[in-house]
Amino acid sequence: MTAGLLLAAGAGRRYGRPKALVELDGEPLVRRGVRLLGDGGCAPVHVVLGAGADQVPELPGAVPVRHDRWSDGLGSSLRLGLASLPADVSAAVVVLVDQPLLSPVAVRRVREAYAGEAFVVVATYGGRPGHPILLARQTWPLLDRYAVGDSGARDLLRERPDLVVEVPCDDVGTPADVDIPADLRAVSDASATEAVPGWSPRDRRSSR
Repeated sequence: MTAGLLLAAGAGRRYGRPKALVELDGEPLVRRGVRLLGDGGCAPVHVVLGAGADQVPELPGAVPVRHDRWSDGLGSSLRLGLASLPADVSAAVVVLVDQPLLSPVAVRRVREAYAGEAFVVVATYGGRPGHPILLARQTWPLLDRYAVGDSGARDLLRERPDLVVEVPCDDVGTPADVDIPADLRAVSDASATEAVPGWSPRDRRSSR
């Protein structure tokens, strides 16, 4: 089983509120992230929530994982999320809540590379690593060393290239993130004007 893991626990201090609650085209980013992983073929899907957790709407198709120590950083959210997954899960595809234009096609591509017996699979854009990232269960113990503070799997990718398979995803969406309200406007414009492979027209429904 290849699970999906959405990291959505941060306070979004630069944005002004938790980004899990921010809406794109009338839909909270946390729900969009759940659909991204589900449409990419991941099951089960777990979502790590922290700041603003009590305000997060119901998440059909996902298991919420509350992280009371979310302020410890991204690394702690990653480790907690992986630890929450059932024992029969052999790998997890990890995405961040503030990258709403990632494509389910990219999720499927990293899953297919894992079927080729890779341990870590990372989507690349312009030759640079991004998300989604797939982590086989064998690598999870390594994250006790690498996923610390605000570092997730980045240091693992850098220090253990022997474990990593890169999958180009330039043609399927973008890893553009939403840090401030101006970023959301740019992402919203891109969502309205550009087809993101893997998303059907209903996924760009507008609240305008």
